[in-house]
Amino acid sequence: MKKYYLIINPKGGHKKGFHIFDKIKPIFENSSIKLTILKTEYAGHAFDFANTLDYNSYDAICAIGGDGTMYEIINGMLKRKDGKTLPIGLITGGTGNSFMYDVDCLDPIEATQRIVRHQLRPLDIAKVDAAGQLFYAFNIIGWGLATDAGRLAEKLRWIGGIRYDVASIIEVLKGKNRLAKLVIDNEVIEDNFSFIIGCNTIHTGKAMKMAPLAKLNDGKIDLIIVRKTSKIKLLKLFPKLFKGDHIKSPLVDYRQVTNFSIKLNDVNDLLIDGEILGKTPLTVKMLPKKLNVLV
Repeated sequence: MKKYYLIINPKGGHKKGFHIFDKIKPIFENSSIKLTILKTEYAGHAFDFANTLDYNSYDAICAIGGDGTMYEIINGMLKRKDGKTLPIGLITGGTGNSFMYDVDCLDPIEATQRIVRHQLRPLDIAKVDAAGQLFYAFNIIGWGLATDAGRLAEKLRWIGGIRYDVASIIEVLKGKNRLAKLVIDNEVIEDNFSFIIGCNTIHTGKAMKMAPLAKLNDGKIDLIIVRKTSKIKLLKLFPKLFKGDHIKSPLVDYRQVTNFSIKLNDVNDLLIDGEILGKTPLTVKMLPKKLNVLV
């Protein structure tokens, strides 16, 4: 009999955590998996669980949630003092589900069915040094317009997942200058950028195919570089993000790299896995197949 931790956020994903659990509980029971249920009680509680739980005799740590919950578990796990890890199982239950879009598993029942099969899928992780602060990202690392839109999107949570799209359009219309130095291996690019986003997943926000060539375990991060251009050209580029057709545009420089850094004179916020976290300067290094997931 396998033993899994299952973290449930009663306030996340429109407060549907325990409602989803009622639907998926029989799948675990019929698979002879023993669950230890853990309820989050504050922001960052999933991080603390992953960071301090006794991993001995357990076979996985699972959660009902979205990208934010996944981020907390990964960072809590990789910052453990004992260096131990467990496979991670995510059951769709958040408002942002970029990762689950990538694995084509938005249905909580299907996610649970995959989890109980206990088939390991390796997952690359991006190690992020943001002005000396350490973060681990599985989804995206963004700077520039992407960060500004992410900050604005937090204020627009009341409109749901489409908030990222609305916030992006608003930020395009502001037309800010963003001077920076981008370093990829030994190549240095100094320019005025609209945004730079490093993606480990294909999807960003509400089903945007920001990095249509990305793979979860190829050891690379897909870098989308867009230099400063007119508002009209950016607005025309925006709809193409949903099908991934933007990478055909001459406005987009698309790279697949193992590391990159961003340096600038000012201190800017960063967008890491959908949250405003960390400051520039930024250095990112990929850790190939660092963790395993069960979906």
